[in-house]
Amino acid sequence: MAKHILITGASSGFGMLAALELGKKGHRVLASMRSLEKSDDLIRLATKGGFAEQIKVLNLDVTSSDSIAGIQGFLKEIEKIDVLINNAGYAHGGFGEEVTIQEYREQFETNFFGAIAVTQAVLPFMRSAKSGTIINLSSISGLAGFPGVSPYVSSKHALEGFSESLRLELQPFGIDVVLVEPGSYSTNIWTAGKKVSAGLMEGTSPYSSYMRKIEKQLERGSKHHGHPQEVADLIVKLCEKERVKKLRYPIGKGVRLTILLKRILPWTLWEKMVFRILFR
Repeated sequence: MAKHILITGASSGFGMLAALELGKKGHRVLASMRSLEKSDDLIRLATKGGFAEQIKVLNLDVTSSDSIAGIQGFLKEIEKIDVLINNAGYAHGGFGEEVTIQEYREQFETNFFGAIAVTQAVLPFMRSAKSGTIINLSSISGLAGFPGVSPYVSSKHALEGFSESLRLELQPFGIDVVLVEPGSYSTNIWTAGKKVSAGLMEGTSPYSSYMRKIEKQLERGSKHHGHPQEVADLIVKLCEKERVKKLRYPIGKGVRLTILLKRILPWTLWEKMVFRILFR
């Protein structure tokens, strides 16, 4: 049965791949993005696949109340939304001493408050239908902190907590809330989708050498990154379920082991393991 599905951040990465797979399967996809100029690849691939009519590209800035109100007005016209995929986000790199409060706020505005705002816009339609699924794109960073990315890690931890509470609030209304928690994948969130504090950009930060060690380790691990299509396929699978019984869906090489170790190891051992990996 075809569903009406709203995806935020659909111009690239997991969002675009999920939009294409869902459109290919005959679902009605509302692919939203902050800049419509970035929709070319999505439209081209959907047209090439012969299912462009299944995808409607919408302009949506999740940090703008006016933009969200516009989406809500559109939803009133179609009177239905079955699935919301909160995927919009970016990563801010930097160390806690140097990341400005404004930079932390901007990270939360997109990754956390943006997800809440779009969810609030969609929920009246789901409650009215007494059904729906909300899929929040989190990260392994929402379960384990790592140095040099505390704005991103903090925003994902917040999203995890919000999702736990929201799932308990919405279960009686027939609405499921789900967390997808990818590990390391080859998407542009750590390239075009990444921002870095000024001191690190200019090389004047006392943490510059520390960051170089972190980046070197990330480069070493990049050859083991999974293909983002794996995450898109999981999202599609969750979209097509009538009810989603689990809250968390970790995905990616080593993710489940990392989460398990984080939960069972005393902090002192976890800390030693992290530094051993970084400074080997």
